[in-house]
Amino acid sequence: MHIGLLTGGGDCPGLNAAIRAVVKRGTADHGVNIVGFNNGWEGVINGDARPLTREDVSGILTQGGTMLGTARCHPHKVEGGMEAVLETAQNEHLDALICIGGDGTLRAASKVHDAGVPVIGIPKTIDNDVVGTDVSIGFDTAVSIATEAIDRLHSTAESHNRVMVVELMGRHCGWIAVTAGIAGGADIVLAPEEPFDIDVIVKRIKHRHRHRNFSIVAVAEGAIPAEGSSWKPTETLDARGNPIAGQIGAQLTQAIEQATGFPTRLTVLGYTQRGGVPTAADRLLATRFGVAAIDAAVAGNTGVFTAMRGEHVSMLPFKAMAGKTKYVSDELLQTAAGL
Repeated sequence: MHIGLLTGGGDCPGLNAAIRAVVKRGTADHGVNIVGFNNGWEGVINGDARPLTREDVSGILTQGGTMLGTARCHPHKVEGGMEAVLETAQNEHLDALICIGGDGTLRAASKVHDAGVPVIGIPKTIDNDVVGTDVSIGFDTAVSIATEAIDRLHSTAESHNRVMVVELMGRHCGWIAVTAGIAGGADIVLAPEEPFDIDVIVKRIKHRHRHRNFSIVAVAEGAIPAEGSSWKPTETLDARGNPIAGQIGAQLTQAIEQATGFPTRLTVLGYTQRGGVPTAADRLLATRFGVAAIDAAVAGNTGVFTAMRGEHVSMLPFKAMAGKTKYVSDELLQTAAGL
């Protein structure tokens, strides 16, 4: 039996742990041959593959990034891409393909499965926005990094009587900003799910500074002002139509300082949230997902993706997540707002 394996989309901590689990479980317990594709779907399109053995994955559990490389490439959006994927699957004698990726990569996986290649998905994204699973690979590490950054900003903010704005990743969903904001004790948390009013923020900061001489504002890069708000940032989008990192943070920092008179400084964590050593929670999640995925492939259970549901890993059909986004719950938003 031949099983293909790829990692697509943005990198995140825990990818190597999932690769390791697939290879070790597949070769040792099922006796299958694992073929790794370099640089995500690009590797499948180009037939850029290599065999993976237990020796190849030795020692990668704690490493960030992905030994297979990754790329933001979707075969159904590339001319001749789907045909090339089908040809590669035939040339490599693939019985199934395990795809580790975020919502975009998994949507592509669903289309490839519908085209005739049996596919199993493993969700990974620090944004934690894949519908169907409680958590995705990489999220816990990103939140831990963001929380530590907020912890460190407290001492500087208090020492210099400042407002510290920290911008976190999250173009469409505020999972990192909300969870790290709560865990790090941020005084104000702004997420895309709940548009903000600059006047309310200014009022809260001024009220707080009657008793404490500093404030921490955690803002997701995709946060937006509410309709009718007295302040509108200048919006510039990248080539994909997404907010440019640092933009909302910089403009919000300036607006707060002008309205309050308090010295206000910005920290943009950016790609540091996606790098480094995965936490124990991400290593465990990635390993469980990898084992479940290879077991499903061997059993012929395809067209599904791994999902953490409570304490158990389940296999859900791709249609459960296709075209959907998991937003931060109202309960969690209210928790952040009430602190």
